[in-house]
Amino acid sequence: MTTINPGRLNDDNVQPASDLISGVGLGLRSPHINEILTDLPRIPWFELLADNHMVEGGLIPVQLAQICQHYPITFHSVGLSLGSVDPLDFNYLAKLKKLMKSYGVAWLSEHCCFTSVDGFHSHDLLPLPYSEESLSHMAERISQVQDFLGEQILIENVSSYMKFAETTLNESEFISELAKQADCSLLVDVNNIYVNHINQGINIDDYIASLPYDRIKEIHLAGFDNRGDYILDAHNNPVAEPVWQLFEKLIQHVADVPTLIEWDNDIPALQKLIEEADKADNIINNYRAGNLDYAIG
Repeated sequence: MTTINPGRLNDDNVQPASDLISGVGLGLRSPHINEILTDLPRIPWFELLADNHMVEGGLIPVQLAQICQHYPITFHSVGLSLGSVDPLDFNYLAKLKKLMKSYGVAWLSEHCCFTSVDGFHSHDLLPLPYSEESLSHMAERISQVQDFLGEQILIENVSSYMKFAETTLNESEFISELAKQADCSLLVDVNNIYVNHINQGINIDDYIASLPYDRIKEIHLAGFDNRGDYILDAHNNPVAEPVWQLFEKLIQHVADVPTLIEWDNDIPALQKLIEEADKADNIINNYRAGNLDYAIG
């Protein structure tokens, strides 16, 4: 993995922050922050959960500023609730916009879901029916968010454990048309595609083949938890072998898209995450070299 040290916080005389995001990055988690700031490991970029940085004061903003002095970052949000019928929270958006500008955040990503209803905020990413009505509603809300922020955002496909009677489009059709109607970018979570393949029987080959590759700006890799009758997108294990294989299929179309390792529960040592990132690097580099018989492990 390569190190990028932009030293660019609040510097207007540098290249756009989005140009600094490349290679395989990691989701930044609090148990690793002190080690990262002490050792400055060779990690090209970090993704941060934006909602953890919305409160002013204390140690977290200081740590964030220090991270930004050494690494480019992106924001991942769980609070926009883009699929909800609740009004958009423009106070929340204003805080996001201020943080993104202050810390030179490369881009913001959110989920194709809702997280609130009637003012109640869930801790889960709640799926929505893939219908024309949902599509129009969500595209309009994404457009409003992008107009407010003054830039495109990325929308991520989510895992789901149920099917709606109102669904009329398959998942890849929905997110592809959503990106077109809202003029947004996509974050493709490979683990979520596999989870939905196992739990709901979606065809992963058709899914990958139908994606609008020019809209894909980021890829996520994570581990699932096998619960026997179903698998859970728990982000608590290494990336599984079939997810690596699905990743290989995807990068044949988007080999230069930045990729991220997510690990949110039962968080291991930082070195374990770096090893997962190195596996992704290995797959990408072997594909570029024309050698698809890569070795993992």
